[in-house]
Amino acid sequence: MPIRPIYNENELLNKIASGDVRAFTHLFDSYYKHLGQYVYRLTESTEVAEEIVQDVFVKIWSRRQDLVKVESFTNYLFIITRNRTYRFLKEKATAHVKQQEWEKEYREEHYFPGDVSPEEKFCLIIDKLVEKLPPQQRKVYELSRIGHLKHSEIAGMLNISTETVKKHIMLANKFIKNSISEKNDLLFLLFFMVYVHF
Repeated sequence: MPIRPIYNENELLNKIASGDVRAFTHLFDSYYKHLGQYVYRLTESTEVAEEIVQDVFVKIWSRRQDLVKVESFTNYLFIITRNRTYRFLKEKATAHVKQQEWEKEYREEHYFPGDVSPEEKFCLIIDKLVEKLPPQQRKVYELSRIGHLKHSEIAGMLNISTETVKKHIMLANKFIKNSISEKNDLLFLLFFMVYVHF
């Protein structure tokens, strides 16, 4: 990305190194459009290009004292912009891979025959999530939701306090709700919100 140095650039950089905001604004205005076009070609996003270029100049301003040591500011500017853009592209690629892995895992965990009703799907999902609970928490949850036992009955059966029973159920409900919420499954989340009130 060839960049032509602006007029009196060294003088401008010395002023910026001393904290001259007007000089910095002039530098920003001189290079902003050119850098934005370069980043846009790589990211294909106007918003991302604007954000990256702004980040670059924030970095330059935060390290303005070092500008007096820079031999070629245009090369310096290009390297910072290139590195910030490549970091964004790498993060985007990593996020895409993680999304694909999550979708694959979700499909495998929630594969159902076509004739299964939403209610049956919901129960199967809850069962799978309950299996992931800690042993004692799972036992309390199952006795409460499946066995329909009262808190006092569960407490007596497991030799724990009713407050501990309540805490186990609360934590189990929180885990299940968060797990469903993370998968953006609004229908099943609504099912769960109704379910926990029974």
